[in-house]
Amino acid sequence: MDKARQLRLAKDAMDRDWADPDLDLDAVAAHAGYSRYHFLRAFKEAYGETPGQYLTHRRIERAEDLLRTAGLSVTEICHLVGFSSPGTFSARFKTWTGLTPSEYRARHVGRGAALIPGCYAMLWAGGFRPAPGRTAQPRAQASARARPQASAQRNSGEAG
Repeated sequence: MDKARQLRLAKDAMDRDWADPDLDLDAVAAHAGYSRYHFLRAFKEAYGETPGQYLTHRRIERAEDLLRTAGLSVTEICHLVGFSSPGTFSARFKTWTGLTPSEYRARHVGRGAALIPGCYAMLWAGGFRPAPGRTAQPRAQASARARPQASAQRNSGEAG
């Protein structure tokens, strides 16, 4: 198995199990088939941050979502996202966002879930290139073709 695939397996494990407080460097390195120190160097080289930094960022991103949308205490959110210490959670959260969890909630409560990822927005807006042999069509045309009977009924009702 090549190095990139091994690292992706480990990264996938972190993406899947980020809330597990027992997820540690040894467990993640095992997914990649590396020793902990070799994995640490290879991951940082490939992704620009250590596995611990990556996992912390994933947890903080999830905590941001929960602080905006859930009626849970900061301590409950701390434990739900995989931190065992509210003090460590608050310190890391502030380092990442510039705000304490309580300040973040006060500023962003009611804003709902995170913004739609760019890849989904591009897909919805038709920003991706069509597959070879297919032509792109504007989204409005695609929608009109999907509902020709509804358009015909609407137009006939307006004319009469």
